[in-house]
Amino acid sequence: MEASTYALLLFGALAGGFVSGLAGFGTALMALGIWLYVLPPSLAVPLVLICSVIAQTSTLPSMWKSFDLSLVWPFLIGGLIGVPLGTMMVATADPKVFKLSVGVLLLIFSSALYLNKRPLAFKFGGRIADGAIGFAGGILGGLAGLSGPLPILWANIRGWNKHERRGIFQLFNFTVLATALVLQTASGLVELKVVWLALIAFPGTLIGAWAGARVYHALSDKHFGDVVLGLLFLSGLGLVWNSVGGL
Repeated sequence: MEASTYALLLFGALAGGFVSGLAGFGTALMALGIWLYVLPPSLAVPLVLICSVIAQTSTLPSMWKSFDLSLVWPFLIGGLIGVPLGTMMVATADPKVFKLSVGVLLLIFSSALYLNKRPLAFKFGGRIADGAIGFAGGILGGLAGLSGPLPILWANIRGWNKHERRGIFQLFNFTVLATALVLQTASGLVELKVVWLALIAFPGTLIGAWAGARVYHALSDKHFGDVVLGLLFLSGLGLVWNSVGGL
């Protein structure tokens, strides 16, 4: 590979790791757009999965004690049930339609939540509703790699604090993305070259995740919420742009 390819690979790893360390999600949001300049999707997508798992694993020890696992498990159970279903739907469903729908949803809800000045504490449905959101996120994760947006929006609507939201973001996305990586590997979709690329990206991912985690600990509840909504808005914008451009 050329020097510019190595540079973009490391820069994408650093940016993706930083956002993951900061918010508990968003590796693909930052890294994929950079890596697709120098890598085909067949290599970039599994590389994102690997680096996401690495980044989230590296920050777990410093945050584990602040997570409320009683909030997370309904999302995990729903997500693990949904991932295989989403994977099976790849052959029949149109991922572009799903991306456009989720993108519009993200733009509307992230804008509405940002403009809303009253604290939310929506309690409808309890843990059954939490599990249903996790299930939907798992389906979208298996279908189009979009596991995070619905649980992240739901956690904000629930009105949970910074650590509660972060626990859901990080543990849910880690579980769903690790499962998706295992399924892709078992299906023979992960080329050996991806492992070599992951080794190159490894230092940038770790450094970025460490720096992002340091910033996370310094953020207040409000500032963390603003960062998350901003990332969701950018993600929605990217999904809409990608979907409309591909139609």
